[in-house]
Amino acid sequence: MITEKIRDQILEIRNAGTANMCNMAAVQRAAFDRDFFELVLFIEENREEYWNFILTGRE
Repeated sequence: MITEKIRDQILEIRNAGTANMCNMAAVQRAAFDRDFFELVLFIEENREEYWNFILTGRE
């Protein structure tokens, strides 16, 4: 489940424009650089849920 914290971290990386949101490794790196360790783990463990959120905006 995408928590509010995870959602906020995803949106912060998206708004910064530092990574192509479809490139999960780049998003994980950008998250790691910002100390968003929850997001790094979330993407690793919940790839399908991450994709669903990125593609549809639904949580």
